[in-house]
Amino acid sequence: MIELAHVGLRYKGGPEVLTDVNLTIAPKSFHYLTGSSGSGKTSLMRLLSINLLPTRGTVTFSGQDIQSISRKERARLRQKIGIVFQNFRLLPHLSVFDNIALPLRLQNISEAKIQSSVRDIANWIGLKDYLNVKPAFISGGQQQRVAIARAVIVKPEILLADEPTGSLDDPMGDQIMVLFEELNKQGTAILIATHNQGTIERFPHPAIRLQSGGTIES
Repeated sequence: MIELAHVGLRYKGGPEVLTDVNLTIAPKSFHYLTGSSGSGKTSLMRLLSINLLPTRGTVTFSGQDIQSISRKERARLRQKIGIVFQNFRLLPHLSVFDNIALPLRLQNISEAKIQSSVRDIANWIGLKDYLNVKPAFISGGQQQRVAIARAVIVKPEILLADEPTGSLDDPMGDQIMVLFEELNKQGTAILIATHNQGTIERFPHPAIRLQSGGTIES
C-alpha cells in the first residue's frame, strides 16, 4: 500500500532526520512504530500521511509515486488515510459532533448517515453526552477520543496514529485498541507510534523500530 525506498528527509538544508529508509506498509497489516525520542517517528508519520515529500528516494501509495502527481491527486490520496495527531488538531469553533463528522461531510455523505455514524462511534468511545460541547470544554483524554473518532469514522485504507492512547487511562486505552483491531479486521492497515510497552504487550503485533533515522523491523 505504502512503500518507502531509500528515503532521506531533511528540513531546510539541515542534517537528515531520516536516512535511507526502506519500508513497506502492506494492506490490512498492523504494526507498531517504536523508537527513542528524536529518532524521527513523527517525521516518518508525516511522510506516510503524504503531508511531507522526501528530500530523496521515493514514496509510493498504491503504486503511485507521490512526487510525480499533482497536489490535487495527493489530496485525493490523503482522503484514504486516517490520522490521529499527538496534539489532536481539533477545530475549536466546531462541536465534538461536527469535529467527528468533518471527514464524512468532506466526502458528501448524507446527513442521515452522518447522524447515525457519529452517534454510534461516540457511544462506543464514551462521548455520547458531549456531542454538542466545544473541544475547549472537555478534558485532554476526551479530546484524544474525539481525534480518534474523527480518524476512524470513514474506515480509511490506512490509519496512522501518533501515541493515540497517551492521554487515556488503561481501560479506555484498551477500549481504543480493541476498536483499532476491529478496524484492522475490516481491512484497514494500522500503524501506531507508541512508547507504551504495556499496550504492546497486551495487544501484540509486529513492531518497526526506528533507530537513528533508519528502520529495524522486529
